[in-house]
This record gives sequence, structure tokens and C-alpha cells, in this order.
Amino acid sequence: MSYRFYLPKAEGSSQTGKKILAVDIGGTKTSFGIFEVNGNKLSLVREETFGSRALGTFEEMLQQFLTTNNYAKPDVLSIGVAGPVLENKVVLTNLSWELDAASLGTEFDIEKVSIINDLEATAYGLAGLSAEDAVSLFEGSETILGNMAVLAPGTGLGEAGMFWDGAYHRPFATEGGHSEFAPRTDLDVELLKYLQQEDEIISWEHVVSGPGIYRIYKFLRDVKGNKEPAWLKENFKNNDNPAAVISHAAMRELDVTCSLTMDLFVSYMARESASLVLKHKAVGGLWLGGGIPPRIFPLLKADLFREQFMQNAHMTHLLEKVPIHVILNSQSALIGAGYYGAFGA
Repeated sequence: MSYRFYLPKAEGSSQTGKKILAVDIGGTKTSFGIFEVNGNKLSLVREETFGSRALGTFEEMLQQFLTTNNYAKPDVLSIGVAGPVLENKVVLTNLSWELDAASLGTEFDIEKVSIINDLEATAYGLAGLSAEDAVSLFEGSETILGNMAVLAPGTGLGEAGMFWDGAYHRPFATEGGHSEFAPRTDLDVELLKYLQQEDEIISWEHVVSGPGIYRIYKFLRDVKGNKEPAWLKENFKNNDNPAAVISHAAMRELDVTCSLTMDLFVSYMARESASLVLKHKAVGGLWLGGGIPPRIFPLLKADLFREQFMQNAHMTHLLEKVPIHVILNSQSALIGAGYYGAFGA
């Protein structure tokens, strides 16, 4: 990968030998990683993952990680978190946690603590990925240097941009996943009305996420009258991730309703991807991250995603030029938090 990211300290004073404790906080799991800095590169020397609701607070989780690993105090604590970060503080979107970098630094006696959005961290993580950590979904019609974008459906829907300044890509966070869902077809309108029984305002995250897959499935089952076979009902009972059950059945063509569900999910993901690309003029490329895209790659590789991505009244000629990649490395946000902690502002 030849992308250059603006990391101020990477070309300044040496950070070699510093220990960076990076954290990736998601709605489902929280990963900790100790990185050692060697020149402009990082090496992951220790990692541990917790269920995000396993302990009451992040501070308890951090203390347990440090105590269990009997690790020396890190030079930097760098946290990527699902939520809007303002002035190094955040109220998490999918967890009842509030984090304050200054308070964490004082409590754990760490000189530098940084908090950034998890999708901004994912964007920085591209700097540390190898060629095997991503795969091209579509090459695009030509190579253009320009802005890039990241869209990552998982427990929620994260989105970020990467501004091209002529020499570097500069990642920045957005909360685009919470922008309002835009129905296009009569079926979309029916789905919208169904989802409005849950929330008055329906965002793209309501449909382009793991919980969104299950919402779409329940709409097709409960409103549109699609049948649920006994074996599928049993699978739902025995698995706490219904989205995985649905996508698995769809990819193996085991159930019509699951296949219809994933067709709608892929269509919505493609449409919101196109909107993100257009709003950022991301002709440099779109990166699909999060937990879902690598698991449903065969569905994304089929014609439906590309067709829905390209549908636009006036900008099809721009969208066809955009390369689309899938991030395969599940540690990209953790790696990016580490890079930002080592080399960021």
C-alpha cells in the first residue's frame, strides 16, 4: 500500500523505544494492544480483548489489563472509540461510558492520553496494513489521487474521510452513520414505517449494521409475511448474533428470506457508500471496514453492490472511477490508534 498519512512526529523527533497502549472500543468488544515504536513502524507485542459490557467501566477494564499483564506504565495511551470525540472527551454511542483524556491521564499516571473516533483510527490504521490485509472489490476505471472515505458496518455504522492535501492523506472523523435513512422504493417506505415503531427518526445505522440486518429480516418476516423455517428459528435461539445466522444462510442459499434480507442490506450499504463518496468527492477510493464486509465478501462481489453504488442521476461517470477495497484485518482500528498515539499531533 502506497498511501501516505500525515503523522507529524513520523518525520520529526525519534519515537523509537516508546511503548504505546492502544485501545479500540466498540459496542461489542474492546481490544487492548501494547505497541513498541521502531522508527516509523509499530510492532504489536501484546493484545487482549474483552467483551465491552464485561465490566462496569472502562477504567476497571484498563486497570485489569494493566494488572493482569503486569506491564510497565505506557508512554502513551491512545483510544479509538465509537462516538463523537470533542476536546479529548467522548460520550460513547453504544455504551454507557464517558471518557475524559485528562482524567484518565491523572488516574493512571500516563503523561499523554489521546481519544479519537474509531473510524478515524481505522483510517490511520491503513498506514500499518500490508497488501494481505485488504482486497480490492472494484479497481475503478483509473487511478486518481484524491480524497478517500471509509465506511464500516458492525455493531453500528461508522464513517470517516481522508482529505488529500497534495502530499498526504489526513483522516478525519464523521458521524455520517447517524444521518437520516433515505427510502427510494415503495418497499423502503414500508420498512421505514416499520422501523419508526422503534425510533421516530431512522438513520442509516438502523439498516446498515449487524442489528440492522436483523431488523430487515424481522420486517420481511413479520410485515411481509415471509416464512421462518423451524431450523432457522432454532439457529436464532442458539446464536446471540442473528445477523451472522442470516448472512450465513444467505451466502449458502439456504433460505429465501435471509437472501432477500441480505439483498436489501447490500443495496442500502451500496447506496450509503455512494452518498459518502459523493459528499467527500472521494475519487481516491472507498474502504469498507468493520466486522461485516469481510464476512460477506461474496455478496459484495456480486453485481448488486456495484449496480446500486453506480445508480445516480448525474454522477455515474464519477462513481465508476472510484476504487473500492475491503479491509480484512480486524485490528485496523487498534493499529490506527497505535499509530496516532505514536506519531499523531
